[in-house]
Amino acid sequence: MDPTILFENSDVVVINKPAGLVVHSDGKTKEPTVSEWMLKKYPESKGVGEPITLSSGEVVDRPGIVHRIDRDTSGILLLVKNQKAFEYFKLQFQGRGVEKTYHAFVYGEMKEEDGIIDRPIARSKKDFRLWSAQRGARGKEREAITEYKILERSKEFSFIEIHPKTGRTHQIRVHFKAINHPIVSDPLYAPKREQALGFSRTALHASEIGLVLPDGKKIKVRAPFPQDFEYALKELHKIMQDS
Repeated sequence: MDPTILFENSDVVVINKPAGLVVHSDGKTKEPTVSEWMLKKYPESKGVGEPITLSSGEVVDRPGIVHRIDRDTSGILLLVKNQKAFEYFKLQFQGRGVEKTYHAFVYGEMKEEDGIIDRPIARSKKDFRLWSAQRGARGKEREAITEYKILERSKEFSFIEIHPKTGRTHQIRVHFKAINHPIVSDPLYAPKREQALGFSRTALHASEIGLVLPDGKKIKVRAPFPQDFEYALKELHKIMQDS
């Protein structure tokens, strides 16, 4: 479950996070986290970043964490080694200066070659764990924009490349549910759908990040597809050949 280092310098380390590894503690369970791995490997990251206060009142330190991806999402995660880099990238993320690319398998055949989902996101009225981009959400709506293009598709599934332009919680999962093409095997946003294409986790992978380092150098870092994605592509090709 340890992350793989894809890029590193004196300010940052870019990792490939395996699916199933949580980024930081939720205060409820005791399990390995990316932030613990970061602190162990880079002790100088202690105190770097911003702690969060949980609903229980517990304060959780998140050394090196400047953004996050969901537990079951695999792929790219940017970590920082010092507070100056944290402040720099916090502004970069807020100003949408970081380019992120994801890949996902969704249920159903998406007809158009590409598109933009421009739907604000707010809390779901039905379940406090969920977010919604549909009518009837509660609380403050926040702007959310997701661009995508279709790479391959059958009548049952589509394989897509995704470029989120904002960084809302569960944004990709919420947006594709809103257009009736939820992510394959997503337990929160497609709970009644059967798991498919060999996935036992949400079929979402953070595949690439493009950013400008504090020294002005531009880089792009790519995380290769994990084994379950490679297997799913083969399964999709079989379905396409048989149809």
